Amino acid sequence: MFLTRYTWRTGLREVLLLLVAAVWWLPIYFLAVGSVKPNEQNFSSPFALPSRIDFGVYSQAWKGSGNGTLGRSLESSLIITIASIVALIVLGSLAAYVVARASNRLGNGLYLLFVLGIILPFQLAIIPTYSAFRHIHLVGNYAGMVVLWTGLLMPLTVFLYTGFIRALPRDYEEAARVDGATRMRTFVRVVFPLLRPVTGTVAILTGLIVWNDFFLSLVFLSGTKNVTLPVTVYSYVGVYAAQWNLIFATVVVSVVPMLAFYLFAQKNLIRGFTGGIKT
Repeated sequence: MFLTRYTWRTGLREVLLLLVAAVWWLPIYFLAVGSVKPNEQNFSSPFALPSRIDFGVYSQAWKGSGNGTLGRSLESSLIITIASIVALIVLGSLAAYVVARASNRLGNGLYLLFVLGIILPFQLAIIPTYSAFRHIHLVGNYAGMVVLWTGLLMPLTVFLYTGFIRALPRDYEEAARVDGATRMRTFVRVVFPLLRPVTGTVAILTGLIVWNDFFLSLVFLSGTKNVTLPVTVYSYVGVYAAQWNLIFATVVVSVVPMLAFYLFAQKNLIRGFTGGIKT
């Protein structure tokens, strides 16, 4: 067994990585400290530690600006994000399984079609999409946003799942077929449990996109009580323009859920990326 000696070069690399990490964490530090710091100190001493800690600002921010409340917006973001992730995982994994196991010409054609969906910007179709959604009463409600995000992120989901499924051996599937399992049962009982790493990747990537979206939520949910957190934070900036501690508190509330989810599932994110390129 070989032992790696700790040299000065190793120590230097560690110091450099710690400095890079500190640069990435500085915005989070200023955000967290600025939210509990008295507002006047945010202007006079923005880099100093708070002279006193005031958590009451979170209670004030939670009550809302008059145009909406953080609690209602948090509920909307959670419903839309979770429902979209579930729909993408269920439909995307099934579609990717068909694409990955189809004959070469058909599978490659369908795969390229989904890749094309990733490349084309969705803004090109925003007006006809809004018009169609309005006619079928899907504007301003959760169902419309879930359908919209499922359609927009389906190409990315199928792309990730297909690469992973193609790297899986077919031996288990063939054994299940010999035992009399249908294709759907084979997928549910054999294939899908093997997709756990890439499922975590899909959940994190699509969840971040849906959670942080501002444009589509503003267009399809504006003027309703179902607006998501980014739109509510934007309205807070207009109302509390001079109260930065309140603005920082609203941003902290909007960031914490997705940051916690990412820290919990980050291992699956890396495994999902690397698993799809194994041979």
